Amino acid sequence: MTGYAQLWRAAPSQWTDAAAAWGGLTGPVRRRCQGLADRAGRLRTGWSGGAAAAAGDRLAGLRNELADVLPALVETDQVLAEFAARLRTAKARLAEAVALADRTGVQVDRHGVARAGPPSIPARRWVGPEAGVFRAEPTVAGAADVARVAAILRDALALADAADREAAGRLDELATAARTGWVASPAAGWPAAGSAPALVRAWWAGLSPAQRRWLVRHEPARVGRLDGVPAAARDQANRLLLADRRDALAAAHRQLSAGEPGDRAGLRRVEAALSGLDGLAGRLAAGPPRAYLLGFDERADGRAVVALGNPDRSAQVLTYVPGMTTDLADVPGELSRAGRVLARCAGIAPGTETAALLWLDYDVPDFLPEASSPAQARDAGPALHRFQEGLRATHEGPPARLTVLGHSYGSVVVGGAARDHGLAADALVFVGSPGVGVDRAEALRLPPERVWASTAPDDVIRLVEPPGQLAARAALATSPLATAVSLLRPDDHRLWFGHDPADPGFGGRTFASARAGHAGYWEPDNPALDGMARIVLGRPVPAPGG
Repeated sequence: MTGYAQLWRAAPSQWTDAAAAWGGLTGPVRRRCQGLADRAGRLRTGWSGGAAAAAGDRLAGLRNELADVLPALVETDQVLAEFAARLRTAKARLAEAVALADRTGVQVDRHGVARAGPPSIPARRWVGPEAGVFRAEPTVAGAADVARVAAILRDALALADAADREAAGRLDELATAARTGWVASPAAGWPAAGSAPALVRAWWAGLSPAQRRWLVRHEPARVGRLDGVPAAARDQANRLLLADRRDALAAAHRQLSAGEPGDRAGLRRVEAALSGLDGLAGRLAAGPPRAYLLGFDERADGRAVVALGNPDRSAQVLTYVPGMTTDLADVPGELSRAGRVLARCAGIAPGTETAALLWLDYDVPDFLPEASSPAQARDAGPALHRFQEGLRATHEGPPARLTVLGHSYGSVVVGGAARDHGLAADALVFVGSPGVGVDRAEALRLPPERVWASTAPDDVIRLVEPPGQLAARAALATSPLATAVSLLRPDDHRLWFGHDPADPGFGGRTFASARAGHAGYWEPDNPALDGMARIVLGRPVPAPGG
């Protein structure tokens, strides 16, 4: 049982450091595995016969046994990092209780017991109508104040206690696996192609921990992208896969650099992919919050799906879909936007567990001609729909509040997916949107009060008009009928992809943004950041100008 004093003394950063240390062991283990493979290769070139074959088999066996530890190292990293995150949440709840006690005059003893104390003298309080008249009034705690403080203390201790029990149980299972075997080949096959994420989740739940580690170790490319597999397993698989892909690219780079100087384009592609993977790996190593790699592809412009915090264990989950020109090299910067929403959520509700995801799993337009077409957004719809269904299927405990946020062309992706396929979401948010493919909020298959939008007053997206309308307005400007026609124009809020979702006439809800251009919605002093965080949390959002 976690005690009040014990929770105060707990240092989440120490557990975060321990998690990083365990995760960092994957590098040395991989290098040792490669060393064994190199030695086996050298033996084969200079030694033959039965003894040579036996030695080769033994080296291969040792290499496999060592490699089998890799998923467990990442798993240990996850367990410790999640324990640290839940400790931070519990300590935030504890601090909330103590702050409330200070404001209301409740006393909390060293055992965490709340009771009404003697009248306390707070800082001077305004009591008079005349300017500058203050009087220090004593505060006396009432029974309701004591009850509120005691309830928050109980919540904090219960959360810490549950985190402690769960982490101990997961570590105990890993310790047992170290004695009995890390991996075991599963007898059953994979779910049928196209299986719903809920069916994939049921299949995964039927496997033993050793069978899951075997699949992560031997089939990381399939596990890492399979919606319905929990985030922790996908992260383990994708981190191992990322290291393999980086090694392969590094080898290709060495070969291209040493060869004929003709394939400059190929060398640049390899260098760009390496740079993108290195940036992604660097962000994965940073924290807290711990990042979970739920998918990636280094080819072409690159793709990545990364969560800050474990979405399967969070009460609120934000999926952020970025817009035009975003590629693998932009992942750290785009993740910082998701991280700012997450930090603002923590500021508003310090005792809640929230995760924020970057969903960059579509062919993002690189240039304006591509961005003027809905084709790439339409193609992305099924994948975003399936991903959100996977979040619902893999979540532990009560259903999470899911929010999907699209910025710029990303709002076209979100709107099209909601319209054509439906999205597992409790709220849709559009910022800096050129339209979302519909003219009314109810066409997005959610109640209109759950559809939100904001566009900065100086966002250039406001100038993006439907095809042909700009030329029509230029012609009207020279016509003597211009004033009359402008008065009769039925809709002055159409953008490239439909009615402006930030216009009240769209039928959804709006929130304020300061002058921020097209990319400043996440700036710390922009009310839009506060609005996004409140929507994620399900808290009241001030009306624009309110």
